Amino acid sequence: MDPLLNSTTFTRLVAAGTPLLLIATSNEQRSESLLGRSLQQSFKDMPEPCAWTCTNGFPGQQDTNDPLQALSWAVRQEGRGIYIFKDLHWFWQDNPSIQRLLKDFAGQRRAPGKMLVLLCPKTDIPEELQPCFTILRHPLPDRAEIRGYLQAHRDKDPTLGRMITSDDDLNRLTLAAQGLGLRDIDGALRLARVTPDAGAEAIRTALFQDKKQLLARTGIMEFVDNELDPDQVGGMENLKHWMDKREQAFGAEKLASGNNLPKGVLMMGISGCGKSLFVKAIAARWQLPLVRLDMATVYEGTYGSPESSLRQACTLAEALSPCVLWIDEIEAGISNQGFKSEGGAASRVLGYFLTWMQEKRTPVFVAATANAIELLPAEMLRKGRFDEIFYIALPSVEEREEIFNIHLQKRDFQPTAFSPSMLAHSTKGFSGAEIEQAVTGASFEALAQGRPMSQQDIMETIGRTVPLSITMAEQIKKIEAWAFKRAVPASKHGRR
Repeated sequence: MDPLLNSTTFTRLVAAGTPLLLIATSNEQRSESLLGRSLQQSFKDMPEPCAWTCTNGFPGQQDTNDPLQALSWAVRQEGRGIYIFKDLHWFWQDNPSIQRLLKDFAGQRRAPGKMLVLLCPKTDIPEELQPCFTILRHPLPDRAEIRGYLQAHRDKDPTLGRMITSDDDLNRLTLAAQGLGLRDIDGALRLARVTPDAGAEAIRTALFQDKKQLLARTGIMEFVDNELDPDQVGGMENLKHWMDKREQAFGAEKLASGNNLPKGVLMMGISGCGKSLFVKAIAARWQLPLVRLDMATVYEGTYGSPESSLRQACTLAEALSPCVLWIDEIEAGISNQGFKSEGGAASRVLGYFLTWMQEKRTPVFVAATANAIELLPAEMLRKGRFDEIFYIALPSVEEREEIFNIHLQKRDFQPTAFSPSMLAHSTKGFSGAEIEQAVTGASFEALAQGRPMSQQDIMETIGRTVPLSITMAEQIKKIEAWAFKRAVPASKHGRR
């Protein structure tokens, strides 16, 4: 990954006489402002940077709209100076004159202090020029910069001052804005201002909408609207206890802010038993944004090679941190079979993912789910990659009763009007999804006949259902045998 742009790095490059600098940035104004402040603080006698665009040229210089003419003018200038080119990347790929002028400038001997700086969204440098450039990446603003930006706007805007009334509001908005650029944050503030009687929560909602739009523009990941009540997840007591212990050790508020956030968990088990539901429960309980990565998207080639797509996804997750990165059915993209069919690409994807999991320093909680965990490479399963590997089995009779209670209450039925215990004993081998469908199907049948749902309606729906534990009995036994000594059961042992 390219080194990051900051004031210290930039001033050192200027002092060392670096001729050509490319800054990968999504916000030209923010990057230009940082360069100007850095020069003002470290080089008092250095003139302000001079910026070029293809529409206006250099300020006060006629006939510099043309990129070659503008570049020639900047090269001819004597003495120290920083010349910023905002649009040159649109013109240099197929223009040998521009490329030759840049190569000659990079090879000249000159006094330190003269530099040509290119601002580009990507680092697509022509092959001939790559040795000539120093590349820096201007990351999205960190937490300190975001907090300072919000505080400055609050202090000078009475409307925002009435909305952001405490340091706690400021801290929560800073977390919500993590992963956004200053322009996006400013847009959310403007949107919140026109909302009648809005408070800090309105700004927070607008910031999350901006994050959703950001991920929609990239296409590589999806921002998941997560309104799940964690109490609406039945069973999985061991998994819940694992979360309880971390909350007791570090505090729920610190986990929500990303402090001491665990690396992640890998949840394996039978389809329909609640793996995806519990990922949402983790994000909801720790009040973290939830982003979903589909491994099929990584391999489809729309966003480049598989390894570059995964790198982009991980970079986005780090920018949005603290967050939960949900990788659904991870074996679809990282598996032993994939090595045979994809060859080198699958090996590089695995290598990058394992390194990122081991070395990442930002609070990204990786919640991966797998139906066929035996397909995953052994390197993925060793200790240190994930904090724990949980096996989610078919629910016990006690868990089935709890699940029936949850789904009856969600549909405004009083469980006391039914016999959840009898229903639980009648659904041996049912998954949580199949129990939900039994209640949904019975409710629909009763509604179609214009009468309230009864216990008999649910029993009839159960009788018409062939559970997955029967249709896939051999595969389920194979999964259970694999998990017996290799994974922690998510549920306490109980009667099946």
